[in-house]
Parts: sequence; C-alpha cells; structure tokens
Amino acid sequence: MIQETIVTTINSKGVPHIAPMGIHVNDDKFVILPFRPCNTLNNILETNAAVINYCDDVRIFAGCITGRRDWPLKNAEKINGQYLEAALAHCELEIVRIEDDEVRPMIFCKALHTVNHKPFRGFNRAQFSVIEAAILVSRLHMLPWEKVESELEYLHIGLEKTAGDREMEAWRWLMAVIEDYKHEVIQA
Repeated sequence: MIQETIVTTINSKGVPHIAPMGIHVNDDKFVILPFRPCNTLNNILETNAAVINYCDDVRIFAGCITGRRDWPLKNAEKINGQYLEAALAHCELEIVRIEDDEVRPMIFCKALHTVNHKPFRGFNRAQFSVIEAAILVSRLHMLPWEKVESELEYLHIGLEKTAGDREMEAWRWLMAVIEDYKHEVIQA
C-alpha cells in the first residue's frame, strides 16, 4: 500500500528538509523511493534516519511542491530528526538497507517510534484533489500536457464541491506553477 505522507529529514549539520512523498507500507516495514537527485535521499544517506508525517493540512503538500518549505517543526524523540508540528501522527524511522538505483533507490526502513498527536477525521474531496494535483505538478516534466489538463479538470470538480480556505489556498499555489509551466514549456 502507498500512503501519501510528508517526509522530514535533516542533514549532518541539522538543517531540515520537508518533502511530500508516497511511502510504501507493509505492516511495520516502510520503503521510501526518492527520485535522484534530491535532498531527502542525500539527508538519509548522511544521517540514516527519516520521519514520516501523517498530515491533513494539504497546504503542506502543495507548499513543498511550490517552494514553500518553511513549516514549523519539533524535535523527534528517538532519532536525530524533526517532525511537523501540524502532523496528526509521526513515525520515526531507522534505515535498514538501501537498494541503489540510478533513478530511484529503494530505502528500507523500520519504525523506532510512532506517536499519535490528533485524530485523523478523513480527507474530503478537495483535500484529495489538492494532493493529486501536487503529484501532477511534481511530474509535469514526465506527463503529456493533455493528461495534466484532463486530470486537473476532473480534480477541480471535487475541489469546488468541498474546499475550505486551506484547500483553496493550496490549489492556487499549484495552479500558479502549472500556469508558469504552461507558458514556459507548452506554449514556448
């Protein structure tokens, strides 16, 4: 199963990095598959640790994709790392092994410590739409433009029906990036 999460890592100097990422989960085993090059991978290689953050504030997903990475963090309890202050739950991970790959290495992890901070009450359709749009934005360079347009048209339906202020703000951030991409790459 893949869970859409926010992964926080720090480098050897203690500088944090926040990134949305789909994590493969099977019982208490986790696999992180970052694309090269990326700070998440570099930090994991330096520190041998990461934190998975379960979060329902979709602004963090959209914000990280659009260059807004300054979200409040707290120190992890069992590893040298940090978790999102907005996390509903977080899981502190230790790296067990890495299967290297030129494009997307597989980082196998085990949970050392899990904390539930607040109950998860589910995603509404607008939150789902923002997360899916964030994934599209992260892959604009890999997808045909027609697919991007088609997906966004469908996702906008759920957004219109159930969005609150947070979801609308996140959507605007993503649409600004898409418009820039459209003008720079598609219409160039």
